[in-house]
Amino acid sequence: MLVEIAWKQGWELHIRVRRRPLTAKVCSSGTSLPPRKGLVDIHSHLVWGMDDGAASREDSLAMLHSAAEHGTTVLVATPHSNAEYAYQQELIDARILELAELSGGRPELLRGCDFHLNFENLDHLLAQPSKYTVNGTQYLLVECPDSFVGRHTENVLNRLLEARIVPIVTHPERNPILQRKLSRVAAWVELGCLVQVTALSITGGFGRTAKSAVDKLLARGLVHVVASDAHDPARRHPRLDQAYAAVRSRFGEDTAELLFYENPSAIVDGRPLPGGKQVPVQPPKGRWPF
Repeated sequence: MLVEIAWKQGWELHIRVRRRPLTAKVCSSGTSLPPRKGLVDIHSHLVWGMDDGAASREDSLAMLHSAAEHGTTVLVATPHSNAEYAYQQELIDARILELAELSGGRPELLRGCDFHLNFENLDHLLAQPSKYTVNGTQYLLVECPDSFVGRHTENVLNRLLEARIVPIVTHPERNPILQRKLSRVAAWVELGCLVQVTALSITGGFGRTAKSAVDKLLARGLVHVVASDAHDPARRHPRLDQAYAAVRSRFGEDTAELLFYENPSAIVDGRPLPGGKQVPVQPPKGRWPF
């Protein structure tokens, strides 16, 4: 990771992160991962003390070690920005740099934000979008409230799109309201949003309802990215390899590569990514391999 001061405005320093080309890595199984073909995780809460994620520097380093050991080569730290947790960009950047140095740059660590979707947050975002977006690109993780997803949500998403910010709706399969109304997720995809689901939902870690919802989203072509949404080293861990194996077994290697590498790589690099429904996959008959 190369970090440079892009410009200075008043007392605020704006940091741009440039990604080095990836070199071959070797995971714990001894299997070589070819360049640019590791797992890319765009959603995690591994920076300690920023939200309900990692509680200590040691937790953060354990999460980074686990991610690297199981094949993740790029990981985006995305602390919450909501009514409970203030988004402290300068402190987040400082801790990311410290973690990158302590971990030897494995995996490569970038910054983003898990942005709580409401009108109160919107003005801050529109004033400084690169403060919150994934690696300063046009892509933004947006989280819907668990208790209420009103009609205004479409207006907010439209406003973001008009501002050339591409919303990535995070873990709708875990949202109690959206679990019952996946048609709303489909409508947002048609609007131009992307969808990210959680790796642990695929492997059953969030229960039957979340797993049923994520199965339907995958089968309908409504998933663009799988990420960890890691919060700690063990229970909500940063491993993507198990979900990757499940998706590859169920839907094929091309789909797994798309969701775990190709699409998230485009997002962190700021490359255009076709929105809308992905090509629906007809999985072979049989049960999930777990």
